[in-house]
Amino acid sequence: MTTVGIATGAGRGMGEACARRLADMVDVLLLVDRDEEGAAAVAKDLNAARLRATAEPFALDVTDREGLARLAARVAELGTLRAVAHAAGISPTMADWRRIFEVDLVGTALLAEALRPLATAGTAHVYFASMSPLLAGVDPAPDVAAILDDPLRPDFLERIRDAVGPDLENTALAYPWAKHGVHRFARKEAVRLGPVGARVCSLSPGIIDTPQGQQEAAKHESMQRLIDATPLGRTGRSEEVAAVVAFMLSDEASFLNGIDVLVDGGVYAAVRDR
Repeated sequence: MTTVGIATGAGRGMGEACARRLADMVDVLLLVDRDEEGAAAVAKDLNAARLRATAEPFALDVTDREGLARLAARVAELGTLRAVAHAAGISPTMADWRRIFEVDLVGTALLAEALRPLATAGTAHVYFASMSPLLAGVDPAPDVAAILDDPLRPDFLERIRDAVGPDLENTALAYPWAKHGVHRFARKEAVRLGPVGARVCSLSPGIIDTPQGQQEAAKHESMQRLIDATPLGRTGRSEEVAAVVAFMLSDEASFLNGIDVLVDGGVYAAVRDR
């Protein structure tokens, strides 16, 4: 049986770090990224290292239904889906509020929808979320939560904007709301896939030293305050996050399901009761 893994956002940052860990866990690894050249460069490097997996770049925007159908078809052609590290996403300074929801939450749901028929015993997914909903205290009322839980509805963006209010158009608010949606979606997907023996969790990084993280820090002074408040006294490294993802996707974590794992150096513990 040929096992297949997927790492999204694999062209750089935490997605690339996850790809490097998955390359020793599966037989074939699909490196998904909008940046075709970036994914190809990582695939070339992994294949030169002669690790277990054969790495294959796959150019894809995770909001593209047709592209996701091609991805699912390629997985089915290659073998059995074993591990998915979904790190692709955008942060508050990278787009407007609509695009943040489309990529971070709707894209996660679209990927899950495309891959759901391939789930089997031993399949494991990790969706990247964020510590931001915890820091922002996102706690929707039941009626708003019900809207957030239906991200594939055609009028989802209009409904969630109307439910939360016009402040949602501020990307600094849209981002934690979208990532809270990922937390909720992962729990519900775990319930959907559990009966076939598949697992789903989310992972919430803190402030990680990546190009995307550096871009956010350059525009938001609050990032430095969080770094200063981190008990470990530093930012995290992509490799540290990827190590947790690798465990979550491994057989050693075979009873880990439907939860979010916070990898933040302790900053939420330090600031939550202030």
